[in-house]
Amino acid sequence: MRVAFVNPPFKMEYGRFSRASRSPAITKSGTLYFPIWLAYACGYLEKHGHEVLLVDSCAERLDIEQTVARIEAFNPQLVVVDTSTPSILEDVDSAVRFKLTKCSPLLCLVGTHPSALPEEVLAIDERIDCIARREYDQTVLELADAIEAGRDICSVAGICCRRNGAVVSTPERHFIEDLDAFPFVTEVYKKHLRIENYFFSAGEYPMVMIMTGRGCPSRCFFCVYPQTFHGHKYRLRSAQDVVDEFAYIARELPQVKSVGIEDDTFTANPARVREICRLLMERGLNKQLHWWANTRVNLDGQTMKMMKQAGCRLTIPGFESGDQQILNGIKKGITLEQSRRYVAEARQAGLLVHGCFMVGNKGETPATLKKTVDFAILNNPDTAQFFPLIPYPGTEAFAWARENGYLRTLDYSKWLTQEGLHECVLNLPELSADNILELCDNARRQFYLRPGYLLRKFWQCVVHGEERKRTLKSLRQFRKFLFARRRAKTVSAQPGETLAEEQH
Repeated sequence: MRVAFVNPPFKMEYGRFSRASRSPAITKSGTLYFPIWLAYACGYLEKHGHEVLLVDSCAERLDIEQTVARIEAFNPQLVVVDTSTPSILEDVDSAVRFKLTKCSPLLCLVGTHPSALPEEVLAIDERIDCIARREYDQTVLELADAIEAGRDICSVAGICCRRNGAVVSTPERHFIEDLDAFPFVTEVYKKHLRIENYFFSAGEYPMVMIMTGRGCPSRCFFCVYPQTFHGHKYRLRSAQDVVDEFAYIARELPQVKSVGIEDDTFTANPARVREICRLLMERGLNKQLHWWANTRVNLDGQTMKMMKQAGCRLTIPGFESGDQQILNGIKKGITLEQSRRYVAEARQAGLLVHGCFMVGNKGETPATLKKTVDFAILNNPDTAQFFPLIPYPGTEAFAWARENGYLRTLDYSKWLTQEGLHECVLNLPELSADNILELCDNARRQFYLRPGYLLRKFWQCVVHGEERKRTLKSLRQFRKFLFARRRAKTVSAQPGETLAEEQH
């Protein structure tokens, strides 16, 4: 049976929308994620005998007509459409266009947003047939098998579908435990995508992104994937399988310079990290590929040194805030002392650090934000990002914001700027949305425009050719946002204005 997996177009006139990012947007740095979850499901169905097509309209800059033409030429019986919170209305419109093609396929929406709000999303348009909730690889496989056999799709676990005009939610599906059963996602990239279309501003180019495990044991109240998609149990690929994929990349994708390990927290199991590192070094792959990973600040220095020896170039920890009470309030489960030690030990190990900071957390004030900026400057990671907290549906952060009247709007089309950039959707008691956005801009300028920082980056570019290419590529994208100042307020909402008032 033919199954099409589609990352549909969105705001194509402004840039390339990174739907698979944890905070989907057109990014200021030009970062564009691979459609990683679509790719895994695509490979899984292909392995089980289905004929598949993977179309990434955002990466290829295909408009809706060109995307429809691709689908019509393939003539699928099932179309699986990726979605995101800020693009959901247009995603549904795109899916309906696919439904209206001559093949009239069954439509299935996937992603964190419909997983969190399945009935709300199905109510947008009655022509959407179903939603595959949470991890959907096995769900879509069984859905395809049911369609091919002529069975009722409501027999498939893990979906919301329509029956006699009513929405039916089938039982939850157990998460897949045997992750080695998946083909390498990089095999799917090679067959269906163009590697050079994708970019991560802190990584060497060209790059690929893989998962070595699913789920995250941490309980951060803002993080969308563990809460809406793959849960809090960290399920692992074997170390051997991970290293075999590195070998495949080195052999079959020679243009690739770096590998991004996109697990929510790759270092949640340090013993396994060390085993992967040992195998990478044993097979000489540390001399062929660099890699980066999302980490946690409780990582020990010895493991960091082994990661560096095994080819790791960059780590990405979530510092989030420079105020301990803020960290406690968002259930981050870390201390400032751990963060300080982490940066020092990463530097000793020779690892670069891309620090992630959030603005607009629970209990945030101008004073706590100053602490955050001071913390970032004092600890001086190689690069840093400062973004407003975005409370995605299905997370504790969303429930907190909604219950307290902090959300500016539930019109998700307003969760990005007109140009597709990250927007702030929170008005807090002491900070308006515009305050938060301006503080993010100021934090970036304070961090990146320091003379000492500029001198360090200049020297890094002189000494390391690959760093020069990456830095210049990022700077071309980022400079207009770094130097520009916000000229107008995005909305008229004021601090404390409730959602109900805004809807009236």
